[in-house]
Amino acid sequence: MRAKINGAKIYFDVDGMGLVPEVDQMVERPVLFLLHGGPGSDHSSFKSNSAPLRDTAQLVYVDHRGSGRSGPADPETYTLDQNIDDVDALREHLGLERISVLGSSYGGMVAQGYAIRYPERIANLILVATTPSYRFLEDAKQIVKERGTPEQRRVCQWLWNGTFESQQQVYEYYKAMGPMYSTRFDLEKLEKSWPRGIRNFEQLNLGFSNFLRTFDFIDQLPTITCPTLVLGGAHDWICPLQHSKLIAEKIPRAHLKIFANSSLSIADDEPEAYLTAVRGFLTYCNS
Repeated sequence: MRAKINGAKIYFDVDGMGLVPEVDQMVERPVLFLLHGGPGSDHSSFKSNSAPLRDTAQLVYVDHRGSGRSGPADPETYTLDQNIDDVDALREHLGLERISVLGSSYGGMVAQGYAIRYPERIANLILVATTPSYRFLEDAKQIVKERGTPEQRRVCQWLWNGTFESQQQVYEYYKAMGPMYSTRFDLEKLEKSWPRGIRNFEQLNLGFSNFLRTFDFIDQLPTITCPTLVLGGAHDWICPLQHSKLIAEKIPRAHLKIFANSSLSIADDEPEAYLTAVRGFLTYCNS
């Protein structure tokens, strides 16, 4: 499905019941927006690792403007600020008073911005392997310098400089960096799943050459008042664990869960523990 909002066609998909029959009544489930990473990736990985959450919430998968199956838009609007406003426009399009939001990696940056800008519209917040500011870049660069192979250091230059020139280069990047993104990286699995995704490398370039170098939510995090769960991977290289810890310290009463055997890809590295944590949080918030 697509919604025409803010001058763009945004793709979304809905999974699970909003009203569930229980004995003599209909019980309302929370609506959980799932915001993907990148910039320029899509929602497809959520359908592999987060779809079981449909037993706890009605899931709304979203492709950011120009990403995945959303329509192309003016590249000048491929920004963090616009992605934040698009989430609220989609909420309004769907006629929802408030939503729960789960954002992973770059999606977590969008989710933080949403909770800050639209506090009255967010019921609760789940931040997965993300960061509150541009400062993650220098930390990630240092980790690659210290731990990366020559090939990993080479392909990361495309990321740091925002100079990807083709989908093939993006694939080369993820093939080389896979073992750093996931403690359970499986090359065969990557090769099989890669065609399912739709990636916009121009958006990736714009993010890493522009707004990801300057965004900073740290001073605004204390204004987030909704229940918040922060998930961090102990081996995360690009959104290192100290950034998840900082988010949890700054947001009042936020709960931090550290996944000892995970990198950025927590939902794939420790799937059962990930689902248990998210289900438990949503159930508690809506009990």
